[in-house]
Amino acid sequence: MAFKTTMIHVAWIVVVLLAMPNPTQGIIGMNWGRVSAQRLLPTQVVDLLLQNGIKHARIYTSEVDMLQAFSGSEIHLTMSITDPTYFAASLPAAKGWVGWKKELFRDANARRVIVGETVFTKGLKDKSMLEKALKSLENVQTALDGGGLNDTKATFTHDIEVLKRDIRKPSEAEFEDAIKDEMVAFVRFLEAHDAPFLVNMFPISDTAWLNFDPSFAFPDNNSTHVVTDVDGAVYTNIFEFLYDSFVWALTKIGEPKTHVVVSQVGWPTDGYDGANATAAERFFKSLLPSVISNKGTPMRPGAPIDIYIHALADEPKMPLYKSSYPFTRHWGIYRSNGMPKYKIDVSGRGIDKYPTEVKGIMRMPQRWCLYNNARTDLTKVQEQFEIACRTADCTSMSPGGSCSRLTYSQNVSYAFNMMFQYYFQDENSCNFEGLGTISTDDPSTPECLFPVEVVKGQQLDYKPPVITPPTSFGTRLHHRPEYPIFLAVLLSLIMPTFIRD
Repeated sequence: MAFKTTMIHVAWIVVVLLAMPNPTQGIIGMNWGRVSAQRLLPTQVVDLLLQNGIKHARIYTSEVDMLQAFSGSEIHLTMSITDPTYFAASLPAAKGWVGWKKELFRDANARRVIVGETVFTKGLKDKSMLEKALKSLENVQTALDGGGLNDTKATFTHDIEVLKRDIRKPSEAEFEDAIKDEMVAFVRFLEAHDAPFLVNMFPISDTAWLNFDPSFAFPDNNSTHVVTDVDGAVYTNIFEFLYDSFVWALTKIGEPKTHVVVSQVGWPTDGYDGANATAAERFFKSLLPSVISNKGTPMRPGAPIDIYIHALADEPKMPLYKSSYPFTRHWGIYRSNGMPKYKIDVSGRGIDKYPTEVKGIMRMPQRWCLYNNARTDLTKVQEQFEIACRTADCTSMSPGGSCSRLTYSQNVSYAFNMMFQYYFQDENSCNFEGLGTISTDDPSTPECLFPVEVVKGQQLDYKPPVITPPTSFGTRLHHRPEYPIFLAVLLSLIMPTFIRD
């Protein structure tokens, strides 16, 4: 009898162990921003995350309605403070902020606070700002600890630009000299508080930044570019290359065991050559199984890697003050109307399926605003086109984008319709000084979707985010050409089509 009882106990222990999550399995989280006219409700987003089995999420704010939506969901939440210097001058102000929201933080299971985006990248040119951001970070963590939120960690995000340029192997990576002393102090702060070092990866642009073959952006071992490093390490994709580059850089400042989390990684679906749903599906189909496989990287074999997919939904109102690429607005797995764009299994098991659709979405009538083809005053047409594209999102017409091969009339119609949908089909928004007309015939082409957006929803206490120019260091944009330059390039490409249209 004793033997039988012992065997039952052993069997039960085995069952319990098998049911437990693998402690070394990497985490797959999801980022969500709402810089969009057609905003998903926070409650819809939380429901969507839970339906897709996502237990970790990142938001780009700490607004009350967002925290309330995550309350009780058991999702581990990372939130953000937009201005990294906001609490630099006042610990009492940081304590006041924590005191005001600490119950919300607890209820929402807030685990991290990101104090500004890519602060060290901006610090390369503004050391004063960097010093203030570091003080602000310290004050926020002190306030969290003092408020009984010891498990909530303050940190920064980092991108490839904090590493020295032109590295050809991860072992060559090290932090830029201009910020190295501050980086050492920062990483020691992280270690003292058991906080992670966060890395933002954008394979489509990071690969170009390093002048590698575009195939190196995909982690499916089909790259024509292969990197061989010390101790026989081999790299066939940008993800492992960059991850180990940061590990090497951290090692060289004496912190080889720092916990590295990939806080943003994704593939855009429009606005750039190679940015499309097919490429995004290919990218995630190989990346996500790798994350949960315990494979690790050559520098950290068998170690879990935590990533956050960027992003849940498109953000068509993301400002383009100095956007590096128009694809900034097209990171979403879902369109801003809640429809999935491509197949992705966010569990990492590699199942060939679309993610769950957003529930409770109501689309507006099947109506489009089109250019009436009046050509007596092409200057006026151009002016109205510019107004439409400055107001709404025309980045799909960028070179390489899904709508980059339209005719002159189609280009103008696309711009007019985007503004019409932006204003939720308000008929006054389809005037364009007599150049616009409303149609019920879908003008979409096989490549280019002319969207019909969703019914305007109500969001309690929501205020559109005030995203200031990059001097605030609080934006999450890729900084490259001025937006007027982008618009001028776009106009130069589409206006000549009038000749052959």
